[in-house]
Amino acid sequence: MNGNGYSHHPTSIGILACELYIPSLYVEQSALETYDKVSKGKYTIGLGQQRIAICSDHEDICSLCLTVLSRLFEQTGVYPQQIGRLDVGTETLVDKAKSIKTVLMQLFTEHGNTAVEGVDSINACYGGTAAIFNAIHWIESSYWDGRYAVVVMGDIAVYAKGNARPTGGAGACALLIGPNAPIVFEPGCRSTYMTNVYDFYKPDLSSPYPVVDGQLSVQCYTSALDTCYAQYCVKAQMNGESRSKTSSTDVDDINLSTFAGIVFHTPYVKLTQKSFARLYFNDILRACSYIPNALIEKYKNFDIHSSANDKDLERDLIEQSRELFGQKTLPGLYFSQNMGNMYTPSLYYSLFSFLSSQPSDEQFYGQRILLFSYGSGLASSMYSIICRKAHDARFTLRQIQKSIQRARQELDNERIELDPELMDKLLLEREKHDHQASFIPSQPSQVLKPGNMYLKSVDKNYRRAYEKLHDNENTSSDKKETVQQLYREYFQTQQINGDTHG
Repeated sequence: MNGNGYSHHPTSIGILACELYIPSLYVEQSALETYDKVSKGKYTIGLGQQRIAICSDHEDICSLCLTVLSRLFEQTGVYPQQIGRLDVGTETLVDKAKSIKTVLMQLFTEHGNTAVEGVDSINACYGGTAAIFNAIHWIESSYWDGRYAVVVMGDIAVYAKGNARPTGGAGACALLIGPNAPIVFEPGCRSTYMTNVYDFYKPDLSSPYPVVDGQLSVQCYTSALDTCYAQYCVKAQMNGESRSKTSSTDVDDINLSTFAGIVFHTPYVKLTQKSFARLYFNDILRACSYIPNALIEKYKNFDIHSSANDKDLERDLIEQSRELFGQKTLPGLYFSQNMGNMYTPSLYYSLFSFLSSQPSDEQFYGQRILLFSYGSGLASSMYSIICRKAHDARFTLRQIQKSIQRARQELDNERIELDPELMDKLLLEREKHDHQASFIPSQPSQVLKPGNMYLKSVDKNYRRAYEKLHDNENTSSDKKETVQQLYREYFQTQQINGDTHG
């Protein structure tokens, strides 16, 4: 019995429900190719990206997180009083001391709940995963008081004008975590690799833009992937053997064929295809039973470490693993292809995309999905989830799929396209107003959706105020047609008044 009087040990801990944020604005990557005067396909084929999500000045990281958390309560019927822990994962900072979690507490204190553990977890794109692990560990601990945990993760990924800008994006999600879940984090099956590198970092606290060593970052990602996969396979095998001692089931070798899906942190889609091929290469060198003997013989003298930069090998492995990639990873890339890099929630949008790729929840029952989380600097983990039939009608895999489908409906039918020129001006203005006091957002408010929280103002002492947009606001039927024109007029006015550049 723990200190709070709960005599049972919680089991099947995982994701009970989720809500996703879809920014209203986007830019076509093909249009960005033309605008940037680069070769056709550089972003759409070379990076594998179709669209990039953009946030207006009414949207900051707190408003994104407030919106998904508020929606989670509304859609699930869970009361704020039923939450005992709230963890936030992000690398988009608006304050160097005050956590975003404390901003989100306004949704709890108005219901009389101030007993909510947890704060922010920060390490590039890994913070969301760290937040989930913290929530799970709390529920497993003697400090758990029987209430739910919530994990909120989100980022607005922006880059200075140039080659890296097409790899930006934005998104946020809120996850309800608890026992008896339909998406269970598999106990004992987790590996971690961390070390000290400067592949992507943000040392200039006056700038929203990172310092990036692109080549080093890919090398670090690959090294972390190799190490985590090797460790995961050993741990998962041992975990399976341990369970088999208490049952009559046989233990199969752990390899890519073990999993229905394999999802990755996705800075850009092309990297996931290379990463899947890399895991396939690991299985070749391990001579896994599903690998054709001809491939095992062909690569038997290759070394996993010295081959990391072999481009001919990479191209061959991508081709050899293409069919498996199409089955196990490609269905998880829809959000990333159409929203861009979301930093901390990127991996989980891939998971949600995969879970929405089949019409029936029953097709996922008993299936395992492998996840790889990476954050520059670096921190990485590999772990697995198992989908199961849950008996609480509020928290089923089908309900999670419905939530994801609502997000996909927004993604496909409710967003507003901006020209690349307008995106450049918008991002230039975001840079100008970053961490500015006495600031009131003035871009067209028509981008906001009813029910969303938005940034109302920043006062002279840098204190931020947020409000919810009511259902009777911003409901124009020709919204898509008017917003782009409103942005043109807005920036023309700013230029006339000398408030912006370019």
